[in-house]
Amino acid sequence: MAAKKSFPLRISPDVLAAMQRWSDDELRSVNAQIEYVLRQALVDSGRVKLVQKTITMVEDSEHKD
Repeated sequence: MAAKKSFPLRISPDVLAAMQRWSDDELRSVNAQIEYVLRQALVDSGRVKLVQKTITMVEDSEHKD
C-alpha cells in the first residue's frame, strides 16, 4: 500500500461538526470520513476509477462440518 501524505486542511467549524456527526454514524474517524467523501466525489466525477478490493477467505479443512 502506498504511504499516505499529511495535508493541512482549513475547514469551517460548521462543516467540521457535520463531518464529525457523519463519521460517528459511519463508525469512522473524521479523517477517514473526509478521505471517503473525497474518494467518492472523485469516482462520481469520473476522475478516478473505482477499484474493488478483493477479500480472500481461507477455510480450515480440518474443521469443516
